[in-house]
Amino acid sequence: MTSSVAPVSRPVPWRIFTSYAVAWLYLVGFIVAEVAYAALSPHDQAAVLGWASTNVHNLRHDPAGCLVASAFVTQSFAGAWPVLIALAMFGANRVLGNWRTALVCAAGHVTGTLVSEGIVGYRVSRGLLPAADRYIIDVGPSYVVVSAIVVALLYGSWLARAAAALDLALLVVVGNIFGGLSDLDVAAVGHVTAMTVAAALGSVLVWQLRRRQRRALRQDQAVTPAG
Repeated sequence: MTSSVAPVSRPVPWRIFTSYAVAWLYLVGFIVAEVAYAALSPHDQAAVLGWASTNVHNLRHDPAGCLVASAFVTQSFAGAWPVLIALAMFGANRVLGNWRTALVCAAGHVTGTLVSEGIVGYRVSRGLLPAADRYIIDVGPSYVVVSAIVVALLYGSWLARAAAALDLALLVVVGNIFGGLSDLDVAAVGHVTAMTVAAALGSVLVWQLRRRQRRALRQDQAVTPAG
């Protein structure tokens, strides 16, 4: 006699990773990079910062290398950043899926960097800033994090929005990420730019994703026979 009871599906542990692969990879990659950085001598740490910094000089000579490396290196609050990354990235990853999350965060990071450092380059060329500002240290995961925060705040579940709101509050109050915006401070301009790009691009991607989901639902309903 054949049983009519459907087998109970068991959760697949790998799905916890694959569904949030971008968040996991960035979180783990950042932690590994920070552990390796902490093990270096002060001289070597300074060398890494000089190479990874997305300043005007490095963006002209090694743009790809410094843009990637800078997202995994920080000068301050190293122990707090994994928590801040997790609060933002997993909520955004759930909304957008993997490649869309990577695209939004990369776009926010790259555009925030190019706009903020582009302003520095222009002001240096006009004599409004000292020439030494072409070599400033500009590293950290904050442009990636604020990009993910925007997506989670706009389109995440209530839990993701709460986590993202806490994340943003910590960055604003403790990290002062918008400090000096009126003076075109590099970090402040970069954060505003990254968040604007994430809001625009994330909204387009969410709209496309939801439209595709509605289309698939209509197709399923069309082929389902009436009971």
